[in-house]
Amino acid sequence: MVYDITFRFAHKFLAKSDRTIDQMIQSARSGKKNILEGSKAALTSKETEIKLTNVARASLEELLDDYKDYLRARDLAIWDKDSKGAQYVRKLGRKTPQTFEDYREFVGTRPPEVVANIAIGLIHQTNYLINQQLHRLEQDFLKEGGMRERMARARLQARNGSSGNYGKNKSDNFRRPLPGKSGDPP
Repeated sequence: MVYDITFRFAHKFLAKSDRTIDQMIQSARSGKKNILEGSKAALTSKETEIKLTNVARASLEELLDDYKDYLRARDLAIWDKDSKGAQYVRKLGRKTPQTFEDYREFVGTRPPEVVANIAIGLIHQTNYLINQQLHRLEQDFLKEGGMRERMARARLQARNGSSGNYGKNKSDNFRRPLPGKSGDPP
């Protein structure tokens, strides 16, 4: 939604020669795509998921700043979080499932001040959710480690279970040669 609103906002309310058009659209696109890529990366790497989710968050912060700059530079109001409009956007943003169609009429018929504030409200909601996700990802990473760490633990467990000498005294496991290997332990 943030991408769809931003695309239309930038093309409708910014001058064709304004470089901000591309910057805003790219920030919105980066936010959207990095969330998606981070979710896909979750299958193989918590580290990558966290990094991409952080990139998404940073992109949306940049976009948020662009919307605020637009309003401030034109002496237009930035809605207070408790204003009637902001509360309406939050309520609409909680609707599930949510699509751009829920906002199409507003984007097509309202002045730029309203559309920018709607986008700001949605970015705040998205960032809140991303913050929650990042907190959970970081907790999971601290608890479970990354893929490499989990694979190393699995290899050690497999080794420890494959020989009667392994696993009894874990500190010895690092000094003894692997089963089937010759030579003295280091």
